[in-house]
Amino acid sequence: MKSIIIYSKQTCPYCDMAKRLLKEKGVTSFQEIRIDLDDTMRDKMIKLTNRITVPQIFIGDIHVGGFDDLSKLNRDGKLDALLQD
Repeated sequence: MKSIIIYSKQTCPYCDMAKRLLKEKGVTSFQEIRIDLDDTMRDKMIKLTNRITVPQIFIGDIHVGGFDDLSKLNRDGKLDALLQD
């Protein structure tokens, strides 16, 4: 599986739903970057994505977007292929 990075906050239900969906897809590990603990990581996330909301999800080098985007990929049958190496 490709490396996965999730920018998140502690009290974010969409972050929790994104992590749960990935686990249901067989993802056993991902890097979680908590932007509520580190302002420099928040600034980096905003610079990378041009978005201020969490979660922001990267699969490999691809910026997927937030939970809604991840969920749409899954509904459209595209998430499994994206997760594969």
